[in-house]
Amino acid sequence: MAFEGLSDRLQDIFKKLRGKGKISEEDVKVAMREVRLALLEADVNFKVVKDFVERVRLRAVGQEVLQSLTPGQQIVKIVHDEMAELMGGAESKLIISSKPPSVYMAVGLQGAGKTTSVAKLGKNLVKQGRRPLLVAGDIYRPAAIKQLQILGEQVGIPVFTMGQINPVDIVKASLEYAHTHNRDIIILDTAGRLHLNEELMDELKQIKEVLNPDEILLVVDAMTGQDAVNVAESFNQQLGLTGVVLTKLDGDTRGGAALSVKAVTGCPIKYVGMGEKLDALEPFYPDRMASRILGMGDILSLVEKAQANIDQKKAREMEQKIRKQEFTLEDFLEQMQQVRSMGPLEDLLGMIPGMGKQMKNLKGDFDEKEILRIEAIIKSMTIAERRDTTILNGSRKKRIARGSGTRVQEVNRLLKQFDESRKLMKQFADMTGKKGKRGGMPPVKFPF
Repeated sequence: MAFEGLSDRLQDIFKKLRGKGKISEEDVKVAMREVRLALLEADVNFKVVKDFVERVRLRAVGQEVLQSLTPGQQIVKIVHDEMAELMGGAESKLIISSKPPSVYMAVGLQGAGKTTSVAKLGKNLVKQGRRPLLVAGDIYRPAAIKQLQILGEQVGIPVFTMGQINPVDIVKASLEYAHTHNRDIIILDTAGRLHLNEELMDELKQIKEVLNPDEILLVVDAMTGQDAVNVAESFNQQLGLTGVVLTKLDGDTRGGAALSVKAVTGCPIKYVGMGEKLDALEPFYPDRMASRILGMGDILSLVEKAQANIDQKKAREMEQKIRKQEFTLEDFLEQMQQVRSMGPLEDLLGMIPGMGKQMKNLKGDFDEKEILRIEAIIKSMTIAERRDTTILNGSRKKRIARGSGTRVQEVNRLLKQFDESRKLMKQFADMTGKKGKRGGMPPVKFPF
């Protein structure tokens, strides 16, 4: 998980500060030394670290901080604000041209996930009501055109291709195609190389001259650390980037690229890749990322994920079933799948304030494989059995256990825990109903 090591280190540092009723300049100095080491270990650019720590120190030693009733919390707020500013301050949105089509040019080295990011970006824009056109401009990498066509089909976006002819000619023709087919955004997938070279840059400069793009987006792999920042700096000098798309930020990366790229290149991070699925490209919010790094959670992103993935009408129907004790294993399976569509449960829990640090303690008990086992057990039941568990006798349970690759004891445990959970949900629903709080039930507690 990105930033996990840095997040743990920073939270431990600030926990010590919050535990003190009074903080001296020496305490701040010691804390800043530890922050510097934590950032360097996270592969943040050393010049960026030096400037960041100095800014925080100067603000933290002010009289209103050191003499306040909660100096530790004040310092954490300063670090949060400076970290958010370091990553760009606020969300940097894509430029939308007043005269369609808006043109976005994706550039980068091979292996960074450029072609996939082009499709993901297209899908993201469709959700915003746009009509994008994907353009296959990578004529060198084997199967690059076919890959984009397959991805375009998966996200329901047309792909413009002319085979392996001069990319400049492809670009010219794509502009005309977009005008005649009512496409308001063009996203161009350009060729990459294994490393930076003059030939690549010359081609990209020619395309830029013809295309006159509204955005030149560099796609870089966050797992390459400072190499990603160096690549961004080189591309920016040659092409004049308008933004960065960081891929694989959900991987085992120290996060230094995300914390360094804006300060080094001046280019904001516009999107981050948080998984392999085609909807796993998210707008980058510096303030929210700073909150997550410091263990403050990210409730706004969690709410947005819930709104995007959970059917509100079904949620209200589910609440009524719970109140009437008509909530079945079939309903539970449906709700569990809706919650899982929001992303890994570990990531979702990490968005809840205070839960990020607790995840390591929970990992012994919290096992996503257990959720898969529960799904397998429920799916091995007939519709009638899911709706009425009282009909489950010994022979039925044996059949379910065989079908799900589990034991009868595990089937019995699920049934018992589900029954207990349903009673608790009914009690909770009755309490909130009496208080007049009918704003909807929280997600169902998983019975494990």
